Amino acid sequence: MAINKSHQQTRILVQAAAAACEDKKGVETRILELDPVDSGLADFFLITSASNDRQAVAIADEIELRLKRNYGAMPHSVEGRRKGDWILLDYVDFVVHVFLAERRAFYDIERLRKSARPLTPVQFDEELKHALAEKTRAVRTHAEKDGARARKPAPAKKKPPAAGSVRKVSAKSPAKSAAKKAASGSVTRKRAGASAAKRTPRKH
Repeated sequence: MAINKSHQQTRILVQAAAAACEDKKGVETRILELDPVDSGLADFFLITSASNDRQAVAIADEIELRLKRNYGAMPHSVEGRRKGDWILLDYVDFVVHVFLAERRAFYDIERLRKSARPLTPVQFDEELKHALAEKTRAVRTHAEKDGARARKPAPAKKKPPAAGSVRKVSAKSPAKSAAKKAASGSVTRKRAGASAAKRTPRKH
C-alpha cells in the first residue's frame, strides 16, 4: 500500500499512541482507519478501554507524554480527563478515545463507523512496516540507478592522428612557381634566338 509522507507520519504517531495503550494495560485496543468520505478531518480513531477512571487517566497521560517527548506532537484539544469515563485526545489527523468498558459498549463507536476498517495494533504495525520497507526499496533502487548512470563511461573521443602518419601535401609556393615559369621562358627565348641565328646567313 502506497503511503504519502504526511499520512505516514500520522500512522507513526498512531502506532506510538497504541503502544502507550498496550503498555498501560489498555483493553481491546483497536484502530479504525476511517473512510475519507465519512471521516471529516481525521484519518484514524484509536480506541481502548480501561477498567477504572484512574487507569483511563494514566493511559491518556502516557499517550500525551510519549507523543510530545518523542515527536513534539501536542493534542489540539483534550476532553473528559476530569471525569475519566471517556477521555478524548484530538490530534486533528487522528483522535484517541479512552473509555471505561461500560461507556465504550454504550456509545459503540466501532458499530457507528461501519465504513471504517478496524485493525489491531499488531495488524497496524505490520502494515506500517511493510509500507516503510517498500519505500526504502524504492529509494534504494532509485539511488542505484542514479549511481549506475554516474559510473557509465563517457563515449571515447576520437584521437587526432599522429603527426608522422599524416601525408603532407605541399602546396606550391607562388614565388617558386613564378620563378620556374620565368626560367622556362628564358630558356625558350634562348633556344629561339639560337635557332634564328642559325637560319640567318652571315655577311662576308
